[in-house]
Amino acid sequence: MLNRSIPPAFQTLEKVHLPQVQSQTLANGYQLHWLNAGEQPVIRIELIFKAGNWFETGKGTSYFTIKMMNEGTSKRSARQINEYVDQYGAFIEFNHGQDRVNVTLYTVIKHLPKLLPLLQEIVIDSIFPEKELQNLKKITTQNLKVNTEKTSYLAQTRFRELLFGEMHPYGRNLYEQDIAHIEAPQLREYYQSAIRSQACDILLCGNIDDHTLALVRNTFEQVPVTSPLPDNSFINPVVPSLPNNKETLEKEGSLQSSIRLGKRLFTRKHPDYFKMLVLNEVFGGYFGSRLMKNIREEKGFTYGISSNLVTLRKEGFLVIGTDVKKEFTGLTIDEIYKEIEILKTEPVGEEELQTVKNYMIGSFAGSLNSPFAIADNFKTIYFEGLTYDFFDHYIENILHTTAQDLLRLSNTYLQPDSMLEVVAGGR
Repeated sequence: MLNRSIPPAFQTLEKVHLPQVQSQTLANGYQLHWLNAGEQPVIRIELIFKAGNWFETGKGTSYFTIKMMNEGTSKRSARQINEYVDQYGAFIEFNHGQDRVNVTLYTVIKHLPKLLPLLQEIVIDSIFPEKELQNLKKITTQNLKVNTEKTSYLAQTRFRELLFGEMHPYGRNLYEQDIAHIEAPQLREYYQSAIRSQACDILLCGNIDDHTLALVRNTFEQVPVTSPLPDNSFINPVVPSLPNNKETLEKEGSLQSSIRLGKRLFTRKHPDYFKMLVLNEVFGGYFGSRLMKNIREEKGFTYGISSNLVTLRKEGFLVIGTDVKKEFTGLTIDEIYKEIEILKTEPVGEEELQTVKNYMIGSFAGSLNSPFAIADNFKTIYFEGLTYDFFDHYIENILHTTAQDLLRLSNTYLQPDSMLEVVAGGR
């Protein structure tokens, strides 16, 4: 008989090996990467350009450029583009980020010969029609007005502004006056320099054969490339100083406050990165974390609180975030600092540390459940200048992190006077 009072035995994973993406440089400088994995006849093709906030020439230029690339070419209107994609049951999206922009197509393989020419057309022949631009500006402005009524949005955007500086590519935010100043000529100019004239990375994943590779290669290696967009060697201006590193954004009538607390740290290349991942998980990285147990389960101040290590191409930072009733704001912040103090003075217990490690390893292994997810991991190491050793030794680095390591990191990086604290709503 099965004794259900005894938990089943488990075995800790010690290593996970990721299938490696293959790469080739096309005649025009485009980088073609592919991962042949999966049994279904489905494919994702991404065109990835170094054209995010880091490379833009003016606030909002990068965002509006990538979003407008779906609004028409000299051959097709936005409606015709959407109808053409829909008839094949495909899906195309245009994503903007801090360091990159992506044009991504999802389709079954048999329709790829029909859809690749459209993808090429969008890359080399977007025209940025005025009517569609005005519509996008109105929609973006309206969305911004809705967001600025949310304390969570106000806290997050102001946190980044203060963390990096308002003029830093990672600290810039888009405001109504910035949207109003966006004009089609500046978007066309940025499109020509950042999209049309530079070599991009093409990433294929799914059930890929030689015929599929040949189709993609023949479609894009004839695209002329002139000169790559130079990397913005940004020199960070002086970050605004605040009394006690604190700022409160009062919002009249708000019943809740949003808290963002954290500091600049480092990228995935830093020697303390893996150990810091473990520390963050103990602190506030998962549902069983110390912040959740204290502030949600014991105090009942919030439905959820978390801490995250955010890594970008050039920078990284720690952010702790939660939304609470306004009257609990001060108490919640006090409890966050109390948990930090405990991490600095008391070693994490062996049972708790092992639970966190098992959770992290299981989550990592479970995340590699599709060709798309594996390809996303490739993007992480490729664009951040890492190698497959980063993931090949991921579990090993987690397992070798000790309680003494976490004590050292807490005292090195979690000093309260180094923390930036932003509250939106009121205290």
